[in-house]
Amino acid sequence: MALEIDLTDRVALVTGGVRGVGAGVSRAFLAAGATVIACARRPADVPVEADGRTIEFLPCDIRDADAVRELIDAIVERHGRLDHLVNNAGGAPFAMAATASKNFHAKIVELNLLAPLLVSQAANAVMQRQPEGGSIVNISSVSGHRPSPGTAAYGAAKAGIDSLTSSLAVEWAPKVRVNSLIVGPVDTEQSQLHYGDQAGIDAVGQTIPLGRMAEPDDVGRCAAFLASPLARYVSGAALVVHGGGERPAFLSASTADSGRQQS
Repeated sequence: MALEIDLTDRVALVTGGVRGVGAGVSRAFLAAGATVIACARRPADVPVEADGRTIEFLPCDIRDADAVRELIDAIVERHGRLDHLVNNAGGAPFAMAATASKNFHAKIVELNLLAPLLVSQAANAVMQRQPEGGSIVNISSVSGHRPSPGTAAYGAAKAGIDSLTSSLAVEWAPKVRVNSLIVGPVDTEQSQLHYGDQAGIDAVGQTIPLGRMAEPDDVGRCAAFLASPLARYVSGAALVVHGGGERPAFLSASTADSGRQQS
């Protein structure tokens, strides 16, 4: 097998695939040769393209089960198949858990956990009927694996996504592979809302061992790998995409000689 990502003649759906991380995923799949359908509640502000090819856009509120079924039906009617799904749509505004309302928390969990399950169910129903099955990649977050103050419900939902990934990988095998990407900070159009000005963004990047935040295309390439035949024996896995993680806080607080070996 050639060691390259080739998704020629494959059809991929990327939820939220028109901006931010989702646009990076869409570009990676386009570059690998796939036909990419991106859904969101509104179209892209700028064209999402790679190698002279552009995404197809279909509007959809992925929290609406009827809308999701119509989306999947439209893709199959247009292309005759659905090979890959990337559950990327999600997110959460900053809100402290003690004062956020029950409705606020419910909406965050619905968007980041229940909606991806809805889309996965509909996609799986198509993939199970295809001779070659299909694959699902869930975009998760480091917020689900470390404290997430200010976005507690989001972190809990992302922890749920990784649990869901491993369960669906067992239920839907062998036809459908299901994996997740545990993503760290990503520099997107919305970075200033989370990290402040460019100086703040750069400062946060310096806390990461690789010296910068991820770019959307970094995440996209990893998603394309998990969808590709190169990962044909990978299912139920969580691939960490965080540039080495976060430096432990004690390293900054310690007054010990930095060159001294730890016991």
